[in-house]
Amino acid sequence: MWRNVRALCRISQRTISTASRRQLENRVSENQKLFQEDNGLPVHLKGGAKDSLLYRTTAGLTLLGTMYTVYYLLVSSMPKKPN
Repeated sequence: MWRNVRALCRISQRTISTASRRQLENRVSENQKLFQEDNGLPVHLKGGAKDSLLYRTTAGLTLLGTMYTVYYLLVSSMPKKPN
């Protein structure tokens, strides 16, 4: 039993390493320049085409959900006609 525990300890020490395999480039200053420049765009659209597409999709889904909710409330508030 102890042999299995020792083997598990060795395997866990081998696979988990604190050394990074690949150094990532720090791009925080580039993003700060992009988002802080005064170009007339709101901050949620300064990321480019992806941000614009995400914003329009979210706004469209919100509008459709609101319209469906109002429709369902109107249908639910009308009494059913007896046959």
